[in-house]
Amino acid sequence: MRTGRAVPAGPTLQAAGAGRDARRAGLLVTLVLGGLTALPPLSMDMYLPALPQVTRALHSPPATVQLTLTACLAGMALGQLVVGPLSDRWGRRRPLLAGMAVYVLATAACVFAPSAGVLIAVRLLQGLAGSAGIVISRAVVRDLYDGVAMARFFSTLMLISGVAPIVAPTLGGQILRLTDWRGVFAVLTVIGILLTVVAWRCLHETLPPRRRHAGQLSGTFGAMRGLLADRVFTGYVLAGSFAFAALFTYVSASSFVVQDIYGASPQTFSLLFGLNSVGIVGFGQLNGKVLIGRVDMHRVLAVGLALIGAASAALVLLTTGVFGRASLWQIAAALFVLMSAMGLVLPTTNTLALLRTERAAGSASALIGTSGFLIGAIVAPLGGVAGDGTAVPMAVTQLTCVLVAAAAFVGLCLRRRRTVEEP
Repeated sequence: MRTGRAVPAGPTLQAAGAGRDARRAGLLVTLVLGGLTALPPLSMDMYLPALPQVTRALHSPPATVQLTLTACLAGMALGQLVVGPLSDRWGRRRPLLAGMAVYVLATAACVFAPSAGVLIAVRLLQGLAGSAGIVISRAVVRDLYDGVAMARFFSTLMLISGVAPIVAPTLGGQILRLTDWRGVFAVLTVIGILLTVVAWRCLHETLPPRRRHAGQLSGTFGAMRGLLADRVFTGYVLAGSFAFAALFTYVSASSFVVQDIYGASPQTFSLLFGLNSVGIVGFGQLNGKVLIGRVDMHRVLAVGLALIGAASAALVLLTTGVFGRASLWQIAAALFVLMSAMGLVLPTTNTLALLRTERAAGSASALIGTSGFLIGAIVAPLGGVAGDGTAVPMAVTQLTCVLVAAAAFVGLCLRRRRTVEEP
């Protein structure tokens, strides 16, 4: 594995940073990318405390309202397949700004959605456009950093973007004290406008023309086939994607589980959700500040998957009543361990996958993001298949996801790595 180093950003970024020292320029890039990666949890998590209210206001069953989350997630998955290769062809800046502009319009349309069907449709468009911030942020990191430095940057990015899921549900709960669920989307529209302006003013091009893919876009999309032919890359992507699916199952179902099954208020749910986000950030910082460079990243990933698996198994036992009726705090404790371990798994799988490619970082980032969001969109509704009266489907779905993630990691990554290392 290559040693960590910062990759020169090219003359475009150097010109943009004239008059500033490297540390200040690096901090600026970190803050902008952190804001862009915070957009998905803001779009999802501010809306979570309002799900029961949307169910009543639009006269739709919980499973239908959960599709508004799934549609946004599916949009983010599919959009990355387009935006990633485009950013390899035309640079990072133009696709990012175009996507953010459409995101703002789609979010504003959510405010006026008259029915669940319309809300699902505009949430799909919101996800398609919002995917630009996700995929291009990862590609910019790959443009600028390498090796251990990239792993540490991803952990730092998790600290910044991790503030969003901590603040978002609490903010959403407080907005519901003043207005209804439509007010949540009005606030998201304002946030989208501000983030678009900041990106336009502060984020300069990191992929100079000499490093872009020339020729037809078909050749750019063809780079994805080459990446998928790499079994180790595919293994990292699948491991991260199914771990993310376990996370999104929690995101999709936890509002109903905590509020409808265990009787918690929207404010209590927001508090618990925020504590879980603190766990993700804390473990992410442990990973970036302490473990990276001292402990092999494969070992870190193995420990993270083991923790998620243990927490998921505990949830299955608790929700099925093996130890009697579980309390809210028992469920919350298992979910805290599960979510915290994501701080070890997600940045590590992203880093290991991106280290497999020198070029086509946009395409690689698109495959990473699309796989996670698409698998999450397919899997997450399974957490509510039995209605809002039981948490068993959520727990079983999460355990299944982590078992698949572990199988992909061991079968495609570790086994292949050991074979290559054999004399």
